[in-house]
Amino acid sequence: MRGYFGIGVQGIHKEQNVGTLARSAHAFGANFFFTLMPQVDVHAFKASDTSDAFDHVPYHQYDSLEDMNLPQGCQLVGVELVEDSIELPSFKHPTRAAYILGPEMGDLSPKVQAKCDHIIKIPMHFCVNVGIAGAIVMYDRLISRGRFAPRPIRAGGPTETLPKTVHGHKIPDILGS
Repeated sequence: MRGYFGIGVQGIHKEQNVGTLARSAHAFGANFFFTLMPQVDVHAFKASDTSDAFDHVPYHQYDSLEDMNLPQGCQLVGVELVEDSIELPSFKHPTRAAYILGPEMGDLSPKVQAKCDHIIKIPMHFCVNVGIAGAIVMYDRLISRGRFAPRPIRAGGPTETLPKTVHGHKIPDILGS
């Protein structure tokens, strides 16, 4: 799959959520994971990160918004329930993206929202855990940018499979199965 993505969180203060989000980032193939002004010891996540994500996914910690240094051309995508947010099912993910979620029991700061190229929301009745929200966004990126057969009209799976090669080149198996 072309492009790359990273995911992070501003002001996180629960170690369990750091581990859950890092593990999900690893599972969905994130290219990096970051925190902005964390309120917790990020490396105290061991109980919830059973995949050793920090051994496999580069981690960046930024102590201020001014210190946040994303790769050139990377678009910052905020995940926040604000009125003008784009609903996730209607959002086209950038090829190069860094997704940032707000802290538990809080919102992305107005300064972070102003720095975002896009702000998206998951269409729900209320907020879910930050780790769950991050996993939903990464899953949506995977299915909307991945190479999957179209959904069938009737219930069930596709009746055809995608080709394993295009113009003689093997298509990578992004799920690792």
